[in-house]
Amino acid sequence: MITVIAIMFAGILFGYLIRSKSLLIKINDKLIMYAIYLLLFILGISIGANEIIMKNLPTLGLKALAITLGGVLGSIGLAWFTFVRFFKTKE
Repeated sequence: MITVIAIMFAGILFGYLIRSKSLLIKINDKLIMYAIYLLLFILGISIGANEIIMKNLPTLGLKALAITLGGVLGSIGLAWFTFVRFFKTKE
């Protein structure tokens, strides 16, 4: 856990040091997207190789859909509440 936190703080420090270098920031943005795509692909491989998950996919899929919809609707509701409460100007 300490390793993860140390790496995150090293990234924060590096980002702080390069914040005025627009070319490095653009390159970093592209690298982040490719890293996310790679991680999603590897996650898909792990799920596809797991026999237990694949056998229970219909049941897991329905539960995952319910959890996803709850999370999305909850996020939208709280974002709306935050906007109305703190950011909407009163005319």
